[in-house]
Amino acid sequence: MGFLDSINISASGLTAQRLRMDTIANNMANVDTTRTEKGGPYRRQVVVLEARTTGGNNNDFRSVLEAKRAKIGSGVRVREIREISENEAPLRRVYDPSHPDADAEGYVNYPNVNIVEEMVNMISATRSYEANAKVIEATKSMALRALDIGR
Repeated sequence: MGFLDSINISASGLTAQRLRMDTIANNMANVDTTRTEKGGPYRRQVVVLEARTTGGNNNDFRSVLEAKRAKIGSGVRVREIREISENEAPLRRVYDPSHPDADAEGYVNYPNVNIVEEMVNMISATRSYEANAKVIEATKSMALRALDIGR
């Protein structure tokens, strides 16, 4: 594993965490959205991440050796952005008969977004983003030091 590999792995983490932060921000922005284009209230979205596999089409000797060596991953990728259903997290029901989206009983269905949970997730995504940025910085510093040794 070369230093460019570690930068690529950290870059995949940066990209994934940025998308996660964007999705969380979208959830928070739509906390009071009672009507969407699909109909009904906004549904909370989550980013599902998975490990990225090493290059699958290379069957040369080096790639086979590298794949077998220590099972080191090659970063992360976004598997999907999934909507959380009512079964997983029920919608908030608020009594407001004057609201235009109120049902016959006077209740309005609000999104299944919990601001406290979203803030915790935002802090987690931010810390993960910062950690990946630090890894890139450390890798860059090690590469520069290695170049200084050769002088």
